[in-house]
Amino acid sequence: AVVSTQSTGEEILDIIEPAQFKKVISPLFKMLARSVASPQFQVAERALYYWNNEYIMSLIEEHHRIIMPVMFPALYIISKDHWNQTIVALVYNVLKTFMEMNNLLFDELTLSYKAERQRERRRDTQREEAWKRIQKLAIKASNFSGTASGVSGSDTG
Repeated sequence: AVVSTQSTGEEILDIIEPAQFKKVISPLFKMLARSVASPQFQVAERALYYWNNEYIMSLIEEHHRIIMPVMFPALYIISKDHWNQTIVALVYNVLKTFMEMNNLLFDELTLSYKAERQRERRRDTQREEAWKRIQKLAIKASNFSGTASGVSGSDTG
């Protein structure tokens, strides 16, 4: 269903006026980012073929400042760990195209993405440490309550 939607989407984009394209940029490229990130390689491959269409590429180039930040996280992740090498190669081509369109923006997006991942890793580490402290406290509390109940049990016996 997604592949046929993308085919229809590509057909629509082939004839869309630039003014109309502006109205659909954000939802369209959010959908494309999700499709590109799909573990179903046919879905990802079809979404990446948008970059093979000359007219669509001219629209992307004209609006790359809006499109690149939407697409970048999905493309970066896939470039690092998608299971299908064809998809990885297509993603590298798209990333290369983005880099050629605006190297400065590409570098900013790369740094921003890496910084966000570092913040996420720090939060994950802090969360893990907090859970470990809670577990230790729970063990101490259960040992204490076990001792306390043992003491009260000896009072009744």
